[in-house]
Amino acid sequence: MKKILLNALLLLATISTLTQCKKSPSAKYEMIQIPKVISLAEMRSLPVGITKAQTATKAGKIYIYNDYLFINEPNKGIHIYNNSNPNNPINTGFLQIPGNIDLAVHNNILYADSYIDLLAFDITTINNIKLVKRTPEVFKQFLIQYAAGPKVLTYKDTLVNTAANNNANKEVMFASTANSYGGSGQGGSMARFTLLNNYLYTVGISDLSLFNVQAAANPTFVKSIRLDWGVETIFPYEQKLFIGTNTGMHIFNAADPANPVKLSTYAHVFACDPVVVQGKYAYVTLRAGTGCRQATNQLEVLDIEDPTKPKQVSVFPMQNPHGLSVSGNNLFLCEGDFGLKSFNITDKIAIGKNLLQHLKNIKSFDVIAGPKSLIVTGEDGVYQFNYDNAATLKQLSKIKIQNPLNSSL
Repeated sequence: MKKILLNALLLLATISTLTQCKKSPSAKYEMIQIPKVISLAEMRSLPVGITKAQTATKAGKIYIYNDYLFINEPNKGIHIYNNSNPNNPINTGFLQIPGNIDLAVHNNILYADSYIDLLAFDITTINNIKLVKRTPEVFKQFLIQYAAGPKVLTYKDTLVNTAANNNANKEVMFASTANSYGGSGQGGSMARFTLLNNYLYTVGISDLSLFNVQAAANPTFVKSIRLDWGVETIFPYEQKLFIGTNTGMHIFNAADPANPVKLSTYAHVFACDPVVVQGKYAYVTLRAGTGCRQATNQLEVLDIEDPTKPKQVSVFPMQNPHGLSVSGNNLFLCEGDFGLKSFNITDKIAIGKNLLQHLKNIKSFDVIAGPKSLIVTGEDGVYQFNYDNAATLKQLSKIKIQNPLNSSL
């Protein structure tokens, strides 16, 4: 039982990211997430659906589809922005989804996890989004088996004075966040959902799940494929799936979308590991620090021309790399607390020497090089830049994140 609970805690994406606020010289307050077990019926009775626009208190996964920008607020739902003009994104509504971490969109159907279930929403009319299907119990990592029946691991927001409690009440939970290209939309490099050939692929902490979405409004669970422990991200490229784990990168051939076949695994030291691909090269960031144990901070370039034998081309030291995105001859890399960097990647063995720009004033975590703008998630907001010239990024707008502690204490 304890092992099952720990596994689920490890997957609760970003909900343990703590925000501090001082109320007195001796007090330090942090918003933490305390595990709470509820019944399946209680979980499914939680409110789901479109509500009025509201300000995000934390940005999780990002996704773009047509003229819309979707910003996940971990475990709460999805903020929806009309992004037809990146200079002035308009907050149009909030799609409330308890337990939501990931999303993808295909043919006007938005897929999102809600704890153990997969939900499908029709977003044809963005102000009148409708739930069209719930596929139950497909994400097993949150399901806990009791003699009296299954329960669901959820969480409860709790404000604690860590100075007074000596951190005794703190539950620390970690997970990483993927790039989701497909014929439908585009996500960041930390996604666990992606679309390819009318299939939705999702990764849990140790498995790959397949859903047939040829009939977009009727996603059908096909099967799960067991993977090694520590799965973090998934990225599709030219009939292949690149799966990042904390010990390496798996490459699957998805030419037969219902039966992806593992081609190879590229092993590396234990580290958090997003991956993106362009042409015959894969770009992987390895990150040390909390939740990723003691690893290294670096960018690796891999030659994947023969996907059965990926090989390292070059390695470049970084400060604390998170998400990344490639567009043409440029790579954009989030350095966490150390800012946002852009590189020219024409010469694969000299990328470290070809830094174009370093914006040090943004704590950046994930990035999408989209058709209209470069979209970057930061600690205090979601930024958009004109990246016509990767050496001189020009900020277009910023969607602010409202820290609830700042307004309540």
